[in-house]
Amino acid sequence: MKLTIYRKLLLSYLAMALLTVLASAYAVFSLRQLNDLAYRIISEDFAIVDLSKKILDALIAQESAAKRYLILRDPTIEEIFWTRSREFKSSVGGLNKGRFPALEPASARLSVLHIRYDGLFAMQIEQVRQGQIEEAQALSEIPGRQTIDEMALLVRGIQKGAETAINERMNEIKARGDRASRLTVALSLVSVLAGILIVLLVTYNISRPLRRLEKATAEIAEGRFDHDLRLNRRDEIGSLVHAFGAMARRLKVLEELNLDASPLTGLPGNLAIEREIEKRLAEKAPFALCHVDLDNFKPFVDMYGYAWGSEVIKEVARLLIVQMKTAGAPEDFLGHIGGDDFVIISEPLRAERICREVVAGFDGRIRTFYTEQDREKGFFIGKDREGRQRKFPLITVTIAIVTNDGTRFGNPLDMAEAAAQLKEYAKTLPGSNYVTEKDVQGG
Repeated sequence: MKLTIYRKLLLSYLAMALLTVLASAYAVFSLRQLNDLAYRIISEDFAIVDLSKKILDALIAQESAAKRYLILRDPTIEEIFWTRSREFKSSVGGLNKGRFPALEPASARLSVLHIRYDGLFAMQIEQVRQGQIEEAQALSEIPGRQTIDEMALLVRGIQKGAETAINERMNEIKARGDRASRLTVALSLVSVLAGILIVLLVTYNISRPLRRLEKATAEIAEGRFDHDLRLNRRDEIGSLVHAFGAMARRLKVLEELNLDASPLTGLPGNLAIEREIEKRLAEKAPFALCHVDLDNFKPFVDMYGYAWGSEVIKEVARLLIVQMKTAGAPEDFLGHIGGDDFVIISEPLRAERICREVVAGFDGRIRTFYTEQDREKGFFIGKDREGRQRKFPLITVTIAIVTNDGTRFGNPLDMAEAAAQLKEYAKTLPGSNYVTEKDVQGG
């Protein structure tokens, strides 16, 4: 029988072995507590922050629609208001599914205030139809404004509470990690008294990796997730290191996605897009990259304003999301490069179907963002890059579809450049359209 270090410790120093087991057990227990805290951050706090953002976006969109309705008195704007109202209710409903009992009073109050606000808007509609414009405006400016402010205050309070909870739990992770490390090191030091040989074994086999875990815990608490333990062990400490590393990688991904996501649409940003393309290229399976871009968007923003341009971007994002759900598949990807540029990644035939549906539904949805006069004319008067007044067509959408057969592109940059070149050709075509490389080759 081979006398391993473990067996030597077990046979010669039962007390030392017991202390070592206790140290490992305590470390496992502490790590589980850290994992539980990390899970709560991921499943609860981040979820609340995300729902709060959706609720606030819907509320802002409702308020914007209500103001535009009093100015334009357009029934389509009224429908936009009620659509945003349903989105608001759906998001608030996410807080009432039993996952967040502490938020039930706030969400219940939000529901009551939202019903009141919807009722005020219904009264404004009736007053506008009866020609009582001043009364409708007064109703919007006083009780409507007060209701909006109270709802916004409640939502921001919910969001701030979740963000505070994230900070507190991250600090708790650091504190517990420090306590676990200190106790483990203390147990190891007690074992040193058993003899020089035991000191060397314990120091090399236990104390050193635990000190690394302690340092890694402090690094993660400070937001640095790339600390490399460089340990390859097939024992309990190796399992701890593996679990700890998995937790660090998961927290890093979540933080990167949270920072990378578009604040306007909530869609994944450039970092996530690049990772998705790299993953698909590594799989060597065919897929299509669709670059979605708006035409005449800058003149529109110059004419109608930045805020209204942001509403157009959010509406385009909603259109893409809807078409991804109806014509796409769960494994398809939608990202927001920034501004008026989006990316769709899907199987080639499915990608073309998605783009066809997007183009078919785009013009009808975008017309609601123009004044009635501009809609009827089919263009608007704006300034070009030289500052001269000229006619601009209504916003259209252009989609360039580039396909990889599994071997064609070596990296995301090459594929993105090909899509950009195809997009420049597609933008020379009139109206909303999508173009594949076959279309160019055939032409």
